[in-house]
Amino acid sequence: MDRDLAIEVISDRKYFPVYQNYCKGSCYADEHYLPTFVSMRFGQRNSNRSLTWVDWSKGGAHPAKFIRTHVTPEFLEKLRNGRKCEYNGKKSNVCFLFARKFTPNALDRLLRFAPKVMQFNI
Repeated sequence: MDRDLAIEVISDRKYFPVYQNYCKGSCYADEHYLPTFVSMRFGQRNSNRSLTWVDWSKGGAHPAKFIRTHVTPEFLEKLRNGRKCEYNGKKSNVCFLFARKFTPNALDRLLRFAPKVMQFNI
């Protein structure tokens, strides 16, 4: 989101009140209002892609969490190279920039394995 779009979002007095009136319970502005507002008002500036990989396979209102033992080089390779994606209509091997829902105790393994998987020369 660039500065101009951010100004539009925080200046919105028309759509956010509608969101507040109708979105009850498990509604989150960053997941519901913001993508809808941007798509409706600024669709031409929207890449229509997710930047965050999450695992919804377990069902429910929240994605699965990844604990320490889930983080392996093979798991990180799967996140990084497991799918073919499109970005602005062009095929891309890079599907996501981030993954989410890692527990704090997974950090040490992420820091240890990620540089190897991502081929950082450190």
